[in-house]
Amino acid sequence: MRAIWGIIKNPLGLSGLLLVIFFGVVALLAPTLAPPKWAHEPYRIPRAGYRSEPQPPSAEHPFGTSEGQYDIYYGVVWGTRMAWYVSVTIVGLSAAIGIIIGAGSAFYGRWIDEVMMRITDIFYAFPFLVAAMTLTAILGQGVTNAMIALIAFGWMGYARLTRAEVLRLKEMDYVQAARATGASSYRIIARHIMPNAIWPVFVQITMSMGSVVITFAALSFLGVGVPSGYADWGQLISYARNWIIGLQGNPLAYWYTFVYPGAAITLFCLAWNLFGDALRDVLDPRLRGRISV
Repeated sequence: MRAIWGIIKNPLGLSGLLLVIFFGVVALLAPTLAPPKWAHEPYRIPRAGYRSEPQPPSAEHPFGTSEGQYDIYYGVVWGTRMAWYVSVTIVGLSAAIGIIIGAGSAFYGRWIDEVMMRITDIFYAFPFLVAAMTLTAILGQGVTNAMIALIAFGWMGYARLTRAEVLRLKEMDYVQAARATGASSYRIIARHIMPNAIWPVFVQITMSMGSVVITFAALSFLGVGVPSGYADWGQLISYARNWIIGLQGNPLAYWYTFVYPGAAITLFCLAWNLFGDALRDVLDPRLRGRISV
């Protein structure tokens, strides 16, 4: 409750929380806001024809249509659900892998710590987006393959952060007391260390939710993410790449092709960054005094 109240008292944190709730509502109500044309393929964007030139907003298509006559409104709404699915899955699994590796490495130490950290360093050596794009290209285009690639190169930060926290906490008196009473390693980690080490990781999770969506959108923009014609903000912007400069004398003629999906990506990322910053301020003991002022 203290964390929630601290976020509510922070104007920027409250703004981020409200934006997160807004995107959550849109994702939940996607079937109502934009009823799917194909029940078995709800993420497939309906088309209003096959003309290459985008068409401006109208009563039938509130956000207009993109290149290839894909309904931008439908793509933005169902792209919101796609963003939640992608971010929760990728961040959740990456964090789980990182926590397990980081906690085990720090707690047991010795050669286990050395081996696991060198493996982490190897993965860190690859540029994140380039490595993810290469692995996705090898696995093949698709949402699942893109998520596997992002998870494969996204767990290292959580491992490093968890390791640092566990190294600090395992020398605490209450942990040493648990050792003295004969508590098992699993019990010490699960009951005495991780409940105190998880909060910095949780803050990093909230900060990563938006950045993961941007990276996934980049993969779709480059053609290795979702299949063509499926709801994803990055793919909608890809459809707009040939129309961003507009027409001679009217550079904003096709503004709707990139403004709506671009605004969705920006606001989703901004929401999680504001929420994560506020949560960090509340949970970091060094900043609690500033929150109460």
